[in-house]
Amino acid sequence: MIYTWLVTGASSGFGRAVTEAALKRGDNVIATLRKPSDLDDLVASAPSAKLLVVKCDVSSESDIANAFALGLAKYKTIDLVFNNAGYGISAEAEGTPNDAARKMFDVNFWGAANVSREAVRVFREVNGKEKGGWLLNVSSGAGLMGLPTSAYYCASKFALEGFTESLAMELDPTWNIKVTLLELGAFRTKAHSSNYVRFPAIPAYANENLPSQFIRRVFEDINNIPGDVYKAADRIVEVTQLKDKEGAKIPLHWCIAKDNIANCKKRLLGVVAEFDEFESWSDNLLLTDEPKALGIGK
Repeated sequence: MIYTWLVTGASSGFGRAVTEAALKRGDNVIATLRKPSDLDDLVASAPSAKLLVVKCDVSSESDIANAFALGLAKYKTIDLVFNNAGYGISAEAEGTPNDAARKMFDVNFWGAANVSREAVRVFREVNGKEKGGWLLNVSSGAGLMGLPTSAYYCASKFALEGFTESLAMELDPTWNIKVTLLELGAFRTKAHSSNYVRFPAIPAYANENLPSQFIRRVFEDINNIPGDVYKAADRIVEVTQLKDKEGAKIPLHWCIAKDNIANCKKRLLGVVAEFDEFESWSDNLLLTDEPKALGIGK
């Protein structure tokens, strides 16, 4: 089956790689990005019937609505939304300017949330129950754990995780809308170079033995980034072929890259161990002796 994708942040990294992988498979792609000329080479080589390039800054709600509208005008349907636009900030929490953090949140969280809302509306109102749709929100291992020099980036991804989980719980199963968080590991993209906003350490954090300085040294060398974005993009497109397969299990959390999976597992198991260690501190805190489970999160 031929699908139609809408991809945000298609200029580079996972957005560009998934766009190319989907086109290679024969799918249609609505590639959205702030500067359409960044895809001139792809436009020159791809069949015009298969690729629509649309200017879209996801921090603008009108740009988002326009991108979906133009895509629907050409293809009549949108089956998959790869909600990928975003970038990172490298700086200690104390050394991150508030205006820079807010600007990043406008893209990483508010932009992703508004794309999600429009995707669900299109899947529900335009596609209908027979076609449904699949929303793939691009998060990170940083959405499951804090990292030095990434306090605000991690916070933006934590926020997207909570939003996406809540959104998925709100959807009527009969709408046939699938939702997945792609918790990516470290892949060699511009996310670790030109798309990474860096601020120097303030004097209090200049000690080279601090964890934040170690992280700076690791991520400032692109050769330390092990993941192949094109192999991962091919795998993502491959897995999305499960969309209309009866009985297929679709993950809400898809953690990608073996080292990332190991780190995330360690983090989550550590949280559980900490809960267990301090569980007794919650004894005798109820209004009655009969605990009442709310049943949330099942």
